[in-house]
Amino acid sequence: MKLFSNNTEFLKLFEDIAFNLTKGAALLVQLMQDIEHMEMILAEIQEVEREGDRMTHDLIYKLNQTSAKMDKADLYALASSLDDVIDLIWSSADRFSLFSLKETTKDAITMARDILTTTEVIHSAIIKLRHKKYSIVREYCVEINRLENKGDINYRNAIAGLFDETKDAIYIIKWKDIYERLEDALDRCEDVANILETIVLKYA
Repeated sequence: MKLFSNNTEFLKLFEDIAFNLTKGAALLVQLMQDIEHMEMILAEIQEVEREGDRMTHDLIYKLNQTSAKMDKADLYALASSLDDVIDLIWSSADRFSLFSLKETTKDAITMARDILTTTEVIHSAIIKLRHKKYSIVREYCVEINRLENKGDINYRNAIAGLFDETKDAIYIIKWKDIYERLEDALDRCEDVANILETIVLKYA
């Protein structure tokens, strides 16, 4: 069976969701680099997160109207994983306001950039999926896994640096929480890659 043979509209919806995800990731980088404008950027990230929810709900509604049952589980899983990434981007950003942080760290900037790069690859992979460029999709999945491994190293370095640079327990708790959420976002990106690879192997 061809992948989504009569439901190519779903892949266009996924493209839109993935593009919205890259917008959220780009705003996260902006926040890390421009914390003086935190409240304005946070409002923009929250709007992106809400738009992601809206698009995901729309996608699921349309999925429930189709008879393409063979494809539903994969599409649900992909939608859920993409939604998890944007939720974690928002959660990471929101901690800046919650914790009343007045400055950022070089490690936070690095990790945010890792997320942005990875979401851009996800968006590219979904575009290629719609155009049935399955071998390229698999190459993108390999690249997402590589970026996640790189992110793991950056996360460990960030945590190690945190304990080396200060004895302030509250400061450590706040930044450890943010670093963990940023790392979780990258982990969910890898979940997206795994689902995309499964889809390609099953239907290409």
